[in-house]
Amino acid sequence: MVFRARAITVIVFAVAMAYMEAAVVVYLQRALGITPDQLFPLRGPEMVGDLAAIEVGREFATLIMLGGIGWLTGRTWLERMAWGAVAFGVWDVFYYVWLWIFVGWPHSPGTWDVLFLIPVPWIGPVWAPLAVSAALVGFGLTAARRAERGAALRAGRREVGLGLVGGLLVVLSFTADAPRIMAGGLPGWFPWPLFAAGMASAACGACLVLRYGVRETQAA
Repeated sequence: MVFRARAITVIVFAVAMAYMEAAVVVYLQRALGITPDQLFPLRGPEMVGDLAAIEVGREFATLIMLGGIGWLTGRTWLERMAWGAVAFGVWDVFYYVWLWIFVGWPHSPGTWDVLFLIPVPWIGPVWAPLAVSAALVGFGLTAARRAERGAALRAGRREVGLGLVGGLLVVLSFTADAPRIMAGGLPGWFPWPLFAAGMASAACGACLVLRYGVRETQAA
């Protein structure tokens, strides 16, 4: 019951936060006179001056809020990371769900989007961040549930290394086209092999953490 209550709280928070952010995006697009299909090439007032700085600050604030709900929900640092991952994943998925409900965008999983602007533009087809978010929710909920049942989740150098390498490869896949995008170009080929390698490395590290927790529980 404790796990269920925590899961519902985190998920409801993330869905509500996604609604708010999607609504803000719709308002900004209407105020600036642009449509969701006018993302590329990056140009206009939405990418320069004070608005660009405010957008970067908003992204930082979003990460702090999602991390905060994970910190408040978990007890150990790994459990807090697990709940933070669930919050981030649910928020990201429902951000696109709400945008599709509001304005019919994205048109398909292959639609290109600007994911982040910190420190350079992160670009990718919608299916890529959705895949990351699905993995975060799945591994996050599994880890949090096992921690609730008393599993001693631990991450050694191997697990942390796999996670860091995987995360770096995924970020590189999103930022590979940053120079071209910042120069006013259009997205090119998405380096999905790099993305897949990153996802595999991170998933391997997460599975090792979960497997260790299972062994600890059985030994107890």
